[in-house]
Amino acid sequence: MNYDFLIDMACQEGLTVKEKPFQTYDGRIKGKNIYIRKDMTPTEKACVLAEELGHHYTTVGDILDQDVVGNRKQELRARLWAYNEQIGLRNIIRAYEAHLTEMYEVAEFLEVTPEFLSDALQCYRNKYSPYTTVDNYIIFFEPCLSAVKLI
Repeated sequence: MNYDFLIDMACQEGLTVKEKPFQTYDGRIKGKNIYIRKDMTPTEKACVLAEELGHHYTTVGDILDQDVVGNRKQELRARLWAYNEQIGLRNIIRAYEAHLTEMYEVAEFLEVTPEFLSDALQCYRNKYSPYTTVDNYIIFFEPCLSAVKLI
């Protein structure tokens, strides 16, 4: 989803998205406000906003201290929400059906950054490896990402 769509989603949830000239982080959520670093591309902003929305839907309390195991778990849950919202297994299949094989092509097709896509694929690999099934497809994560349509 693009940045404008995610802003609309946030507004429907009663959240306000504000862009700030941050230097130390890309995004933060505090109460009903989401702050996004101003000097990023729209695609980068969309990836960050998706994660901050993930925090809105999945996180409880202040989790800034990532030395706390529970906080790390909540961070991963928020990221998984963002990965599913921005990419998802069905969109991996769509990229396969479009015959896209290079990471940058798939990222552009899905309107995410290559880094976000790489992180999402690693998360999916950790969760589903070596493969998972979706609709009439098997998505393999090991030894490399591939999809096979079932007959």
